[in-house]
Amino acid sequence: MSKYSKEDIIRMVREGDVEFIRMQFTDIFGQLKNVAITVSQIEKAVNGQVMIDGSSIEGFTRIQESDQYLHPDLDSFTILPWRPQHGKVARLICDVYNPDGTPFVGDPRGVLKKVLQRAADMGYSFNVGPECEFFLFQTDEKGAPTTETADEAGYFDLGPLDHGESTRREICMTLEQMGFEIEASHHEVAAGQHEIDFKYADALSAADNIMTFKLAVKTLAQKNGLHATFMPKPVFGINGSGMHTNMSLFKDGKNIFADPSDARGLSREAYAFIAGLLKHVRGMAAITNPLVNSYKRLVPGYEAPCYLAWSASNRSALIRIPAARGQATRVELRCPDPTCNPYLALAVCLAAGLDGIERGLTPPEEVTDNIFAMDDAARAAHGIESLPGTLKEAIDAMEADALVCETLGKHVTTQYVEGKKREWDAYRTHVSDWELGKYLVIY
Repeated sequence: MSKYSKEDIIRMVREGDVEFIRMQFTDIFGQLKNVAITVSQIEKAVNGQVMIDGSSIEGFTRIQESDQYLHPDLDSFTILPWRPQHGKVARLICDVYNPDGTPFVGDPRGVLKKVLQRAADMGYSFNVGPECEFFLFQTDEKGAPTTETADEAGYFDLGPLDHGESTRREICMTLEQMGFEIEASHHEVAAGQHEIDFKYADALSAADNIMTFKLAVKTLAQKNGLHATFMPKPVFGINGSGMHTNMSLFKDGKNIFADPSDARGLSREAYAFIAGLLKHVRGMAAITNPLVNSYKRLVPGYEAPCYLAWSASNRSALIRIPAARGQATRVELRCPDPTCNPYLALAVCLAAGLDGIERGLTPPEEVTDNIFAMDDAARAAHGIESLPGTLKEAIDAMEADALVCETLGKHVTTQYVEGKKREWDAYRTHVSDWELGKYLVIY
């Protein structure tokens, strides 16, 4: 049931001293876009009459079919706390529609909605709790970002208030003003690295929340003279940033992953969901880990999972089952990073898990040993494969996975693969500082 009606939105805008409304949507590569309208246009906005030029958005439409319309999710209405409080700025998250009133097939939010409908047809609702990590770096005298930090703290450390800690606190308080329930925030392993966890939600709300979270973090860091980045591996030799993704399926108000009679407290559906994820995770990697840089995080030695295994406790496995049971039973996929498009990432995760349930798949044996400490022969003996090692490998695996391509749809698959191949070619042909330092003198 909707929280707000069109009349509610119009009233809140006009009575709440709102002057601008940002109509937000997301492109297929996970970049947040918006059209800003004034309060005089609010009636057009709530009736889906605000138009955009889809040909100007990468991966959307061709120039001869460019007109598209933004249909706001009224329940996403919120005031942006960091904007002026006189002449306020609000936002509405939107779905993208064609002129004939049909949903646009290239809208990532629409891709997720389709998979959620499939789950609903099976009687399931899909809940997600993300754990988003990021770095706070200093800026130089021109305001440009650096990779420097005055922070010497480590995992869970605290100390005298510094820029990083105070900014993290401000982010948490701002998000709570916007309706988030912040469960935890703490310093991460690397210098300048932070994590803020917010309460799980239905998958569509969780994806919306991730996009809002990233905008808030970057905006407030900039306000405080810092640069926030969700880049997976910004600094060589230290841990990168991930977005561990906790997932559960509910049916008739009960968590179907829980089974007290099982030795691990897991149901048949939970095991099948795990098996589905493991079957398709290589094909999903270009979505969950979408950058050239993503694969510099997914290497042994920095706690990032790169081996295809699962465990009820082992943090070196790709899939972990946190200790909580009953209604809190969940499957944690540890490979995604926060640069992913959350709508597409959650769509392929759910599709993979449902495929495991529908086909009654069984996962391999749980791996309880430290996989990072195993050599190649030991991993081979356990049948443990690896995630793709490069974006190019991930693209190839995605194209070979029919379920992933079908979930995304032909339009998104084609546009996404073409864009990522261009990105890979640009990287592959670029002469890096490492190459110059290594080869220029000695050769």
